Amino acid sequence: MKVAKFGGSSVASARQIQKVGSIIRKDPLRKVIVVSAPGKRHGEDMKVTDLLIGLGNAYLENRDYDMYMQFVMDRFSEIVSELDLDTGVLTTIQENISNVLFSDYSNELKLDAIKAIGEDSSARILSAYLNRIGLEAIYMNPKEAGIIVSDEPGNAQILDESFSKLRQLRNKQEIIVIPGFFGYTKTGKLSTFSRGGSDITGSIVAAGVQAELYENFTDVDSVYTVNPTLVRNPAEITVLTYKEMRELSYAGFSVFHDEALIPAIKEKIPVAIKNTNNPDAPGTKIVAEREINGTCVVGIASDTGFSSLYVSKYLMNRELGFGRKLFHILEEESISFEHAPSGIDDLSVIIRDNQLTKEKESTIIDRIKTLLQAETVKFTHNLAVIMIVGEGMLNTIGIAQKATTALVNANVNIEMINQGSSEVSMMFGIQAKDMERAVQSLYQIFFQA
Repeated sequence: MKVAKFGGSSVASARQIQKVGSIIRKDPLRKVIVVSAPGKRHGEDMKVTDLLIGLGNAYLENRDYDMYMQFVMDRFSEIVSELDLDTGVLTTIQENISNVLFSDYSNELKLDAIKAIGEDSSARILSAYLNRIGLEAIYMNPKEAGIIVSDEPGNAQILDESFSKLRQLRNKQEIIVIPGFFGYTKTGKLSTFSRGGSDITGSIVAAGVQAELYENFTDVDSVYTVNPTLVRNPAEITVLTYKEMRELSYAGFSVFHDEALIPAIKEKIPVAIKNTNNPDAPGTKIVAEREINGTCVVGIASDTGFSSLYVSKYLMNRELGFGRKLFHILEEESISFEHAPSGIDDLSVIIRDNQLTKEKESTIIDRIKTLLQAETVKFTHNLAVIMIVGEGMLNTIGIAQKATTALVNANVNIEMINQGSSEVSMMFGIQAKDMERAVQSLYQIFFQA
């Protein structure tokens, strides 16, 4: 059995859904299908999820939401018409939207449920289309499938009891189409995963049914060694390990939501990234272990939107509990950290900008100076993080030297370096304005030399 997940670009239009139907028909092992909400059809288009968010916000703010309702229904009406499906599915979609808007849900739950209608509608349409082309398929709501989650709207976590329930899907004869992005709490409340969470659903379902392969269909032939917007025609990656993909997706690779693989990883289920528009391309395989041939570096990821908190105090290394107290202050200010390279008398903490405000920064600085008697406490903004990723880097001589040489060649100043105990990644912090030049130089030395 294979589980196939189709992203927003794969279900953005009737033409794309027809491609999905052909892919499913081609391999009878594709028995469980997970879908996203319809994505953009072209550059200026809007994702259906964004339209639904606009609709929900307009309703909750007592603004006119008819325009958004019309946009949403027009998108689905066009797809249904071009696929020659019964218009009853449109009636169901419109009723679902109205039922949520006029429900007695809290505003938070109401917005969560409105967002989920995109994926739910995609699943209803695809299952109807598969039946129209002669494949026996059923739509299955996540509650019926057994996707039980924590009560955290917008950040739901899967509960362990879900997997035994999902296992029972193996007994179904039909092709099962499940909407991604959301599940239900033990009390029956809808709760969504974080944005991009359809990938999480796919991985959860693959783990639950013990699939031999989890296929994630998107709009690229494979994972690339570097962001194609930064380097022209980068090399494709044919095979990655789970650890490598996790590091890459965390640090800017947009193919996967960075939490998406965790259920599949735990069950050691291979993952294949495939292109809906070119399904015969080999794609990228993600596995537990791979053979390392030649250079161990498999990819370079990069992202902007970081700041650094620098703390300096003489003899910091001898002060018991200094790090614990510092991170406790951050915890109390609801700040999580990304990296924490340190020296004898100083410590830097990398933080994502979206967690900071000027007020929080001022509070953190004052608390660290007061409680820890630190001599220097300051924030540095406009940082980018670059991750060089590959299994076995810790035991390979010369990786750091090659990387720093590349950055010197690009005239890029290194703000900080962190490898620590990681065997699969090395982090460089640089000024965001230098990121493109740095990535291009690193790509040249690791993949073109």
